[in-house]
Amino acid sequence: MTTSTLPYAQRTPPVTPTPTPTPDSAPGTTGSGFWRAPFSSRTYREIGYTFTSLPVAIAGFTFAVAMFSLSASLAVTVIGLPVAAATLAGARGLGAAERGRARARLGLDVTAPAPVPAARQSGRWPALLARLGDAAGWKALLFQVLMFPWRVAAFALSLTFLVTGWAVALYPAYHWVFPRYVGWPGYQVYDYTSHGVHHQYYLTSPLQIGAFSLLGLVIVFLTPKLVHALTNVDRGAVRSLLGG
Repeated sequence: MTTSTLPYAQRTPPVTPTPTPTPDSAPGTTGSGFWRAPFSSRTYREIGYTFTSLPVAIAGFTFAVAMFSLSASLAVTVIGLPVAAATLAGARGLGAAERGRARARLGLDVTAPAPVPAARQSGRWPALLARLGDAAGWKALLFQVLMFPWRVAAFALSLTFLVTGWAVALYPAYHWVFPRYVGWPGYQVYDYTSHGVHHQYYLTSPLQIGAFSLLGLVIVFLTPKLVHALTNVDRGAVRSLLGG
């Protein structure tokens, strides 16, 4: 009786699954380069994030201040504790919404904090006290207060740079509007009178118009860097105050 040895089957090395690219790491977004940044989808996601953050910040700040003030004013009564617990529960909900916005617009995936610690004893009051000791809820409430002034400033800066940059860069396209409809020879840079002398300056020559447009292009290409730096503050705040 003869036996034959079958060759061992060649082992195939395990295939490491390719991670799904997030909006912040997808090709064509991150690392798009200085010259493509003003037209990058990531840039406009971040701009959209700063714009939508203003109404979100107003709502969150209003909720945090109103509910905390209400719970503090009722602290001398039994009603104050349930109101404070509801405030922290609401802050947790707002924090979850903020993590979702950061994931969709900034490509930032932050792990949710641990659930509220379980009460050591059964009953309504132990559960209420456990809710009041929820550190994640307090941090989420603090997030709404701290980020309100920052998001107002980020909205103003983003809007100013975005609109100013493109308006100045595209000035040669609508230069003709001023002499035809406004009565100026060109865009009026300044017009004032000092010590009886009238000073005025208009952009009329091709050199002036070209230099003005070039200034606008500089602002256009610097705007993505500014907006990215502004949203980095939000990334840090979401990680430190809303993450697990």
